[in-house]
Amino acid sequence: MLADKVRIGIIGAGGIAQGAHIPGYKRVADQVELVAIADVVEPKARQAAADHGFRTAYASYEEMLAKESLDAVSVCVPNKFHAPVAIAALQAGCHVICEKPPATTGAEARAMADAAARAGRVLTFGFHFRFMPEVEAARRFAEDGAFGEIYFGRVTAQRRRGIPGWGVFTNKELQGGGPLIDIGVHALDACLYVMGYPDPSEVLGVTYTKLGDKAPTIVGRSWNYKDYTVEDVCNALIRFADGATLMLESSFIANIEPTEEMNVRLSGTRAGLKLFPLTIFGEEHGLLVNKTAAWQPRPAGGNAHLAEIAHFVRCVRGEATPRSNAAEAVKISRLIEAIYKSAASGQLEKV
Repeated sequence: MLADKVRIGIIGAGGIAQGAHIPGYKRVADQVELVAIADVVEPKARQAAADHGFRTAYASYEEMLAKESLDAVSVCVPNKFHAPVAIAALQAGCHVICEKPPATTGAEARAMADAAARAGRVLTFGFHFRFMPEVEAARRFAEDGAFGEIYFGRVTAQRRRGIPGWGVFTNKELQGGGPLIDIGVHALDACLYVMGYPDPSEVLGVTYTKLGDKAPTIVGRSWNYKDYTVEDVCNALIRFADGATLMLESSFIANIEPTEEMNVRLSGTRAGLKLFPLTIFGEEHGLLVNKTAAWQPRPAGGNAHLAEIAHFVRCVRGEATPRSNAAEAVKISRLIEAIYKSAASGQLEKV
């Protein structure tokens, strides 16, 4: 257990670093020291260092890892670089929290897990939905057997007109995909977490790009449609080794009714649930009943991102066990890779 402040480095000075990781560390400022931040765009790193009180800024994460004595690192770079950057940080002796998705392939995620095991360091991931009170409560209900055997469900992460107009979210080369790997991964992870992370066995996936690669026609909506290389929509049927199935629907842009929907619905032999707002569907005394909470706590720190970072710091200090672990990261990375492979081939894909 660390007695002194945890020495923090951040790799990638973009939106998720400045909107989630840095505020999270600042909220536990009595436990951490912001030492260094790196970004390939050096002025961005220098500005972030000046704005947030890091001692040093670097254009190279390799140089930062070599020169600084760090305890822990946040990896906040595009998806393509998650694995090599996280592995380098682990090999430098750092504990790591890597933004979602863990990696773009199952093999990359396995290499990250192996590196963490060899280094004897914490490796966890930015699945902040796990720190939402609804997800935490649903997990406890499931562990208590309230749902019985969960045997089918539906995961939705859909936007009607929600293509990110910033960053590299529409660049398949850097991100590995579109709505599935960006927003779908959050809802899917929350679902698997409630289910106890069963082993996926096979998937049938489909993707469509019909609107995102065309000029926007809605005022106030803009993105670089000429360089749009990801899917608009990705849907999948997922089967697990225990026989359970999930329908997954994800979209950045689609002609659908809700402007945005992020939810999980599960059905079990004793009861079912909807995550947002948390509702339990069951049968009691000859009646069909819906149960909701009259009150629920807020995440520690006020939002799930801040709670996630505070938890990571506690894990680094030896005071907690990571809520998101490397074994689960391998499963979800293999699953997402299989969905994209199935969509490309038009065939059922083993996971």
